[in-house]
Amino acid sequence: MSKFSNTLGLVKSIDLSSNKLMGEIPTEITQLIQLVSLNLSRNNFSGRIPSEIGKLTLLDALDLSNNQLFGEIPSSLTEVDRLNVLNLSNNHLSEKIPTGTQLQSFEASSYTGNPELCGAPLLKRCPSDEPTVSTAPAAQDEEDQDKFVTPGFYVTLGLGFVVGFWGVCGTLIFSKTWRYSYFNFLDDVYDWIYVMVAVHRAKLPRMMKNLRECAAMQCTAFWSMLCGSHGCGTALL
Repeated sequence: MSKFSNTLGLVKSIDLSSNKLMGEIPTEITQLIQLVSLNLSRNNFSGRIPSEIGKLTLLDALDLSNNQLFGEIPSSLTEVDRLNVLNLSNNHLSEKIPTGTQLQSFEASSYTGNPELCGAPLLKRCPSDEPTVSTAPAAQDEEDQDKFVTPGFYVTLGLGFVVGFWGVCGTLIFSKTWRYSYFNFLDDVYDWIYVMVAVHRAKLPRMMKNLRECAAMQCTAFWSMLCGSHGCGTALL
């Protein structure tokens, strides 16, 4: 190959498709930095895609479909930013498609036929992309609740109840003056409510009578006005 190195450096396009070629893709092909189009499809190439394929920065079209290639897609392929045509379908490639503007811009058909391949633009998600359900917040909340509800909490609650209850009831039981004042207050409230209810009950019939009289007067006035304008006979018709 060294004999033709000067000439090979000028090669722009290689098409060896449908030739039943076997073996691995020669790594020396990555030295053809002027290469614009590479088509090795429909052969029996095996092994991995050369890891330094990213050196072919002028590549516009790359077709390695319908071979027996396996392993990961080299991450260096993301450096080929002029790539407009890519076909890696129907091989045995695996793992996640490298993340890069160019590689994700192609249709999913460029990668189909590789059951172990995952990641965009394929619909198959990679295990590393699956959302992880974390139970840490829930566990933390339960732990915080456990810290809040402690024996001291129950002791404080009990003391508060005892102090509040006996602060009121104890005063009424042991202090005669407070007890009389409290019951007198309750009697006054009861008497006030009773008087208010009795007054409103007494006013209710009178209010209803006034409403009926008012309605009768308005009705009489209406008919008087109507008879005066059109005559009672006409108004009745």
